Amino acid sequence: MSGGSGTRLWPLSRQSSPKQLHALTSDLTLIQHTIARVNADGGAFVFADPMVILNERQLAPAQAQIKEMGRQGVSWIVEPCGRNTAPVAAVAAEAARARYGEDAMVLLMPADHHIDDEEAFRATAIRGAHLAQSGRIVTFGIKPTGPATGFGYIRRGDAVGDGYLVDAFKEKPKRDIALEYVADGRYYWNAGIFLFGAGAVADEMMAHCPELLRLSRQAVVDAVVEQDVIRLDQRAFEAIDGDSFDYAVMEHTGRAAVVPADFGWSDVGSWSALWEISDKDDAGNAVRGDVHLEDVSGSIVYSTALRVGVIGAEDLIVVATEDAVLVARKSDDQAVKKLVERLRNEGRLDLL
Repeated sequence: MSGGSGTRLWPLSRQSSPKQLHALTSDLTLIQHTIARVNADGGAFVFADPMVILNERQLAPAQAQIKEMGRQGVSWIVEPCGRNTAPVAAVAAEAARARYGEDAMVLLMPADHHIDDEEAFRATAIRGAHLAQSGRIVTFGIKPTGPATGFGYIRRGDAVGDGYLVDAFKEKPKRDIALEYVADGRYYWNAGIFLFGAGAVADEMMAHCPELLRLSRQAVVDAVVEQDVIRLDQRAFEAIDGDSFDYAVMEHTGRAAVVPADFGWSDVGSWSALWEISDKDDAGNAVRGDVHLEDVSGSIVYSTALRVGVIGAEDLIVVATEDAVLVARKSDDQAVKKLVERLRNEGRLDLL
């Protein structure tokens, strides 16, 4: 899933170049890492060639990045508009079913996540595949490292196979509730990574969101196909009442299961989150680009164009691109979305 509006890591990330198209933690971009992550034989299970679902603006740069890797066999499914993740799951299931049959399993991954241990990721996916073979719709739960309020939570129930039945999904909590979840021990962060049989998820969508499934399938059937690019039918796809996969399916199905995951996961959902997973100097600074620091600690300074100097600061975010500069306290990085919204209201689409 390679959508995204490019708001949380502004000014680096934009609508036409959201965070998955940037090299944030290494020389590879996040989408390149995601493709590489499933470029291996899983023993009893084999990863098929990836399908990337994205919009037209992102198609050319994403194709160029995957070509740069030397990766062959990737197909591209182009959405005419954004309709959230439930139609993406439906389209992925339909495309996999058409290509590989009802028993094909879909590993639905956001292209903009960071994962430290890719071998552990593959091993966890294989554990989930055993559950998915039995008809379960699997999500992967990250053991909380603290009372994060920016993630949804999953409460596990009884053990089943290599995981647990899902007892409940919880919305992003306030801090006092998040503290209770962490202390309880049965709660996981919802990583938004899913694994399911193509036929099984279609059955559940038929039961819980049949019109969304029908229109998603129609968009695939009436798609325009040019070599490895599938452009979904605009009329059918635009008619979809968009919804997230969590709301449309996972919160209603009786087939949901969660597999605990420990592979160094981050959704890179803010500049402070990027600071946390980045390599740092002895003063705790994460630096990228043409940067000079004097008496600076605990900060992230990122420049794609300008020479940036920072003096006498701590716990700061400084980001410089060719046309914009962001300066903020790390603790205030969630307000970047407000800044982006203000730019939109002012008509500054040149910066978005």
